[in-house]
Amino acid sequence: MELEEVFSSKLRMKILKLIYNLGSLNITDVARRINANFASTAENLEVLEAEGILQERVYGRIRMYRFNEGSAKAKAVQNLIEVWEQSK
Repeated sequence: MELEEVFSSKLRMKILKLIYNLGSLNITDVARRINANFASTAENLEVLEAEGILQERVYGRIRMYRFNEGSAKAKAVQNLIEVWEQSK
């Protein structure tokens, strides 16, 4: 997936900002906090995981997502969010 495709979704950007600010969250918490439905939230989380930006951990039936600390893409996104938030 191209950079433009990853960042073209407002929902994906909301997800990234939320996880950046709160750390590890499950799909239901993410969907509720960004006011989106479960299916579209899950789909966007899967895209971000496939790109290596987020990492999924499964605890029984609960799937938790957080930034993939070993990924250069994840670090770049975190830096972008940090700089953007500081310049407000």
